[in-house]
Amino acid sequence: MSGQMKKSKILYSCYFARSREGEQFIPEHVFSLQIAGTLTVTDGVNRYIFKEGDYRLSRRNRLARFVKQPPEKGEFKSLSVYLDQETLRKLSEEWKIQPDKVKDSAHSVITLRDHVLYKSYMDSLLVYLQLPEDEQQIIMDLKVREAVQLLLKVNPEVKNVLFDFTEPGKIDLEAFMIQNYHFNVSLDRFAYLTGRSLATFKRDFQKIFHVSPHRWLQERRLKEAFFLLAEKKRNVSEIYQDLGFENLSHFSYAFKKHFGMAPTYLWNIHNNASLNAGSSSEK
Repeated sequence: MSGQMKKSKILYSCYFARSREGEQFIPEHVFSLQIAGTLTVTDGVNRYIFKEGDYRLSRRNRLARFVKQPPEKGEFKSLSVYLDQETLRKLSEEWKIQPDKVKDSAHSVITLRDHVLYKSYMDSLLVYLQLPEDEQQIIMDLKVREAVQLLLKVNPEVKNVLFDFTEPGKIDLEAFMIQNYHFNVSLDRFAYLTGRSLATFKRDFQKIFHVSPHRWLQERRLKEAFFLLAEKKRNVSEIYQDLGFENLSHFSYAFKKHFGMAPTYLWNIHNNASLNAGSSSEK
């Protein structure tokens, strides 16, 4: 189950079962409270774990995987405020705020310290979310502004994150793709994050890898899948989403077409071989 308002800047999420996000791109800054359960976030470099009562700020224009784990016999619950660029630009002009010229942090998610102002704010959101939808919009727009004020008061260092309106510049495409091939995002997203139009991205990609992006991504993901199944003994159900495949059937079909065997067959061969080797050494 997932509770949310359409087109709202405030999102209340509730899940009974373990859940993963689909596309793994963060388009806007998001201020969140973990109410119940655990959220694990990985961005290819860092891993973050947020438990009940933790506050976080997820940064825009970042790639990350989100795994939502409900508590035992309970529900996963979180409350998030989307800090859209339009609102932040208006506040930057209104409050005369400019970011400092400092080195950008590599962290995709910023852990925020607990504070009574944050708690009061989130408690008020839960009350307003009970109002009829047609009465929520004006209030919620004001609550987004309030969230920015609180973040600047409690964690003033986030000023350099919230009011940095620069777009991704042109970067090393080869290094970026090798690090981020496993994220399930569209080519448009990859192009944007490398500072290119889609047409330029495809042209540059062909020059570097001598193959189309779609083909390279699938072959790179399948190669990693083979390694994880054969060498790391990972289960099929554990890896297909981590490697950017939409679903298990798509992954199994692509794997069998490429390697001539089902991924479960490969896993069984290597897993049984390890078990037999272990039994022989004990004799």
